[in-house]
Amino acid sequence: MAQFALTTSAALLPFNRMCGAKQWPKLFPGLSKRYGTDLALFTSFRKKGVGFVASGTTGWSGGVAELSEGETAPQSYVWPDKKQPRVCILGGGFGGLYTALRLESLVWPDDKKPQVLLVDQSERFVFKPMLYELLSGEVDAWEIAPRFSDLLANTSVQFFQDRVKVLHPTDHLGINGRSGSNCGGTVHLESGLLIEYDWLVLALGAESKLDVVPGASESALPFSILEDAQKVDNKLRRLERSNFGKFSPIRVAVVGCGYSGVELAATVAERLQDRGIVQAINVETTICPTAQPGNREAALKVLSSRKVQLLLGYFVRCIQRVDNVEASEMSTSGIAAEDDHEKYILELQPANRGLQIQILEADLVLWTVGSKPLLPELEPSGKPNELPLNARGQAETDETLRVKGHPRIFALGDSAALRDSNGRLLPATAQVAFQQADFAGWNLWAAINDRPLLPFRFQNLGEMMTLGRNDAAISPSFIEGLTLEGPIGHTARKIAYLIRLPTDQHRLKVGISWLTKSAIDSVASLQSTLTKVLSGS
Repeated sequence: MAQFALTTSAALLPFNRMCGAKQWPKLFPGLSKRYGTDLALFTSFRKKGVGFVASGTTGWSGGVAELSEGETAPQSYVWPDKKQPRVCILGGGFGGLYTALRLESLVWPDDKKPQVLLVDQSERFVFKPMLYELLSGEVDAWEIAPRFSDLLANTSVQFFQDRVKVLHPTDHLGINGRSGSNCGGTVHLESGLLIEYDWLVLALGAESKLDVVPGASESALPFSILEDAQKVDNKLRRLERSNFGKFSPIRVAVVGCGYSGVELAATVAERLQDRGIVQAINVETTICPTAQPGNREAALKVLSSRKVQLLLGYFVRCIQRVDNVEASEMSTSGIAAEDDHEKYILELQPANRGLQIQILEADLVLWTVGSKPLLPELEPSGKPNELPLNARGQAETDETLRVKGHPRIFALGDSAALRDSNGRLLPATAQVAFQQADFAGWNLWAAINDRPLLPFRFQNLGEMMTLGRNDAAISPSFIEGLTLEGPIGHTARKIAYLIRLPTDQHRLKVGISWLTKSAIDSVASLQSTLTKVLSGS
């Protein structure tokens, strides 16, 4: 993919002297028509994922814009209506998609109803809390990962499958951006498309952070998106086939014992049963340290019943991929490898005194710790157009979810750094993003209609976790001390998530599908019971 190559230095000749203002239209014809010569001098700050372009005037030190080989001039997206407000939403997760649907559901004055464009790198929305059910076989991919085109078919929201390359906010120049214009900035996509917007929503989510431990990027599989779940499922299928009829168990190491790690360990252990050994590693001395006590106790009970080995108080120092001969020699388990698939050696360092270094052998390493927002880390330089980012790379927002210093940009979910009334950073969970989307949609309505914006207040509705087929734990916040476990918790969790699915049409289709599967399972269970009774008599 073509990229901008940009250099900045006071020693460089100004752009107008090197290329001349007349050469600008030849480089970027789409941009010059919209911005004129005030884009002649600019600085680009690029990191992984998204870059932020800083607009300047002739008073700035010169910057040289160079087109990489094969670079094509950006094409400007033409909005259907030139007068209606233009809202661009980056990211189609809980924050982005639900903000778009919220905007669609609100009542607008005829001349204020915005045009909404949703951009996401995937063609599917993913209901991430139910990815584990793909491994257990409880759900089909279409149920928890419907296509955006299907979800938005009956709306006026437009969808582009693309990646964000560069953001160019101009709202730091004032509430209306450049003098006499309502434009809040532009978004440059990797496909070359240039989108001018009036309002922007940053909901780009986060990706797994595997680069903190040597060997993790090459050896471990994350579990965050649909593609991750499919890779893990395919790997387990290959391991199950290759180990069929053999006495050597499938060894799975799960790094991290937060909610995601515990749910994954419980699901994989149930799937493998006696054919596998699941080991869960956590730097803390307990699992799910932030969970409600009832949920933690239910999880510990399930993990113990499925013989999941907990290695608490350890962190992974490195992961090494080895052949089977090396793995058998290095492993402390004493189990010789009998198949030809790759194996991994994990060196565990104790986080507390009194523990010894551990060496583990695994056929599959699943990584659930750490994440990094898809917004880049920018060097602080004091320029007013830059987004204020915290140490994790999240945009700092005020209580209305607007990015500080940028009145036309809203950020939510993993992209936003917002604190609660006690000063604690809100967790990057689906529940938080879902609630923020409702407020973001309303506050966009208020901003466009010149009404007061509402401060966001997170309401913790409780915690839910899956522990395998027909097993879950739920601790609702409105009944202190109550935890629903087992089949009751499982049913309550599925109903709660069914209600949270994006659209009425999709909820109806998924509800019918789940009822049908439940009926089939009930009939199969009844037949099995009758068979046992008849054979016993």
